[in-house]
Amino acid sequence: MSQQLINHSPDLKRLRDEGYEVEVLGGYLLIHQVPYLNDIGEVKRGTLVSDLVLINNTTVDKPKDHVIHFIGENPCNVGGTVISAIQYVSTTRALREGITVNYSFSNKPQGGYPNYYEKFKRYAEVISAPAKYLHPDLTEKTFKVIPSRNEESVFKYIDTNSSRANIDIINSKFKGQKVAIIGIGGTGAYVLDLVAKTPVQEVHIFDGDHFLQHNSFRSPGAASVEDLDEKWMKAKYFADIYSKMHNGITPHPYYVDGSNYHELDQMDYVFLCVDKNRVRKGIMDYLLHKGIPFIDVGLGVNVVDDKLIGTTRVTAGTPSKNDHLKDRVSEVDDENNEYSTNIQIADLNSLNASLAVIKWKKMCGFYQDLIEEHHSAYSINVSKIFNEDRTA
Repeated sequence: MSQQLINHSPDLKRLRDEGYEVEVLGGYLLIHQVPYLNDIGEVKRGTLVSDLVLINNTTVDKPKDHVIHFIGENPCNVGGTVISAIQYVSTTRALREGITVNYSFSNKPQGGYPNYYEKFKRYAEVISAPAKYLHPDLTEKTFKVIPSRNEESVFKYIDTNSSRANIDIINSKFKGQKVAIIGIGGTGAYVLDLVAKTPVQEVHIFDGDHFLQHNSFRSPGAASVEDLDEKWMKAKYFADIYSKMHNGITPHPYYVDGSNYHELDQMDYVFLCVDKNRVRKGIMDYLLHKGIPFIDVGLGVNVVDDKLIGTTRVTAGTPSKNDHLKDRVSEVDDENNEYSTNIQIADLNSLNASLAVIKWKKMCGFYQDLIEEHHSAYSINVSKIFNEDRTA
């Protein structure tokens, strides 16, 4: 993918053709072997780093900003003073696995840089100028080809959103995970939409229903008439859509019950998006027995005075915190309970899914979690989230 990106991007190809050591790693562009002087006049070699803005795996005409990162010591003038014209941030930080930068520089021409070639060329010239003044034969144009690192991405194309926000290293906390979503109706489909945008290794979708016309009004995206005519199984329909972006999405077009609980044994996390209490309770008991953490969602909506009221619920269960579940999950499917109306609205489904995925991300260490609640409910008519069942 890296070499294709370079070949299809005129500015990156020009850098490579002129002899710069070009490497693409994730959503970042690196130029290696840039000569410079340190504070005691020694010649060193550093690496310039910038995030990439891409369209269809090709660079856009203009970088998003003029800032560039640097791996190495602070480049200096002949007298040992730092090159003050480019100083911005002096903080060592990891942008992603394999890229830890030491400095960030700022040198903005009027109108910004028109492309990545001009951006890297300018910074390389400024940083290397003192070293080349003392050693005219020095050059960053080594014509060395950097082989592509054998990185197998779970995505079909580079995740430039994470690199753009410099959160690749935090996003890597999801790598290698196997996640199951049981029930891919309204809320489950939105859970899939959000999970598919993380670098988890595998996503397994379990649902024995067909994707019908009413489903299209409470699910992400827009189904065509032709899609509805096909009467797809939900698991297959959504797996096909999100496999366009994410590898490792596997449909299981059947229900989860006692005959196939074992298919959950290898999961790291499970999202429970079902509306039958007995089914939910059986799966929960099995997951607790196997020590697999899970997040259960619920949506209860009723009509009162010609308006809708209700709550969305997110309940987490883990091997270390599950004593609250007996009070949160009924074992009986009562026709008079709040779920019996089965009113589902896309905005509530998506909110329920978002809160569930945020909780999962907290459990993974992606978001800070100061409360560590294991049960939360958003009440529509008072617009409040109630957090309970905290870790002792």
